[in-house]
Amino acid sequence: MKKQRPVNLDLSTISFPAPAIASILHRVTGVALFFALVFVIWAWAYSLQDQQSFDYVKALMTSHLAKFIAWGTITVLIYHLVGGIRHLIMDMGHWEELKSGNLSAKVTIALWAVLAVLAGVWLWF
Repeated sequence: MKKQRPVNLDLSTISFPAPAIASILHRVTGVALFFALVFVIWAWAYSLQDQQSFDYVKALMTSHLAKFIAWGTITVLIYHLVGGIRHLIMDMGHWEELKSGNLSAKVTIALWAVLAVLAGVWLWF
């Protein structure tokens, strides 16, 4: 039986609601954290070898690229934590209605943006 359903392959025409964006971002940041841990674990393990290794990692962390990677890792961690708290509250039965779920998703994304800027200020200044 062949179904004649409309197929829209142009993803730029699809408008996702805020809860969908918040949920997708939570999954994407989880994957990003997994890959960011490679950098974090390497820096931590290498810096613990001896004093010269520690000084090398310390000097490396002063470069703009390393600060950008650190900021990205912190930003991803912040969103994953804030989004995770939102999901935990939803698991307890709150913010499950359309209006409150939409508002909680928007607040989560806005709070993440503010905390990401604050993390950047803290890291670079």
